[in-house]
Amino acid sequence: MDLHMRHLRYFVAVAEELNFTRAAHRLHIAQQALSAQIKQLEQAAGVMLFVRSTRSVELTAAGRAFLADARALLAAADAAVERARTIQASEHERLTLGFLEGAALTLTDPILSAFRRRHPGVQLELRQFGYDDPSAGLGDGTADIALVRLPISTPDIDIEPLFSEPVVAALSSGHRLAARSLVSVSDLLDEPILGSACADRTWNGFWELESHRAGRPAPVVSRSTTLLEEMHKVMTGVGFVVTAAACRWLTFPGVTLVPITDAAPSRVAVAWRRGRASALVRSFVDLARTVRDDRPDLVRALAEPDFTDRTPPAMLG
Repeated sequence: MDLHMRHLRYFVAVAEELNFTRAAHRLHIAQQALSAQIKQLEQAAGVMLFVRSTRSVELTAAGRAFLADARALLAAADAAVERARTIQASEHERLTLGFLEGAALTLTDPILSAFRRRHPGVQLELRQFGYDDPSAGLGDGTADIALVRLPISTPDIDIEPLFSEPVVAALSSGHRLAARSLVSVSDLLDEPILGSACADRTWNGFWELESHRAGRPAPVVSRSTTLLEEMHKVMTGVGFVVTAAACRWLTFPGVTLVPITDAAPSRVAVAWRRGRASALVRSFVDLARTVRDDRPDLVRALAEPDFTDRTPPAMLG
């Protein structure tokens, strides 16, 4: 059966107007040409779609059923064309992705690979940020989109959650708690803690276990801007730090990681500025969501880490 999109568009116009004259005017074609096209459609489909009289035009039962499907086909075709045009228009554009240490861990490479396959002509610029900017460039507009750890207080951002992972206490190997297999938050509240050199109080509060301190300030003894800096301080016994379980993939001599049983997990998300989602940003978010949903094995492994597995995966493509 040889049907063309114009046949469907002509049919829908007549079905909505129930008048060949009005439909022809709407389509900017001659009424005689429209009638001929509808007859071709009915002959190709092998069904009568309209009951015609000198005074009226009505859809048959088959015509009513065909109308719903024709509308769906036209909508799908229009969406496909718009998507192709959007991708073509973006082929020579650039997208700046901000990220913190580790980015989206084991989901990072699948997400970036999917984006590069969909947009081979787009320059994807990767920019790493330290603890002094947990928004990873969204706050000052340096990044178009970012992989962040929540919570952050940057205003007017939208997020797409990717996964959650437990947090751990990074302790000097000589610390009295380092021999424990697990610790609770109450074990840590009076210990000297290392904080982030960050102006975001929401971010600081999470990593300093603020919600467990009943309004008392955390005994922060030093602040750092990078993971490496704070781990060097842990090695020398300055204090301990709350960090993500992914640190098990890194080697820091003299540092022991102990899971915290009752602390809230660290949540990783894709984030972007509200109202500034370009076609490329929307595409990146869509692909990140798809990778997340298609790889429940990776998401589960991050949420339930194996602390005996110290083999570092590919985390940033």
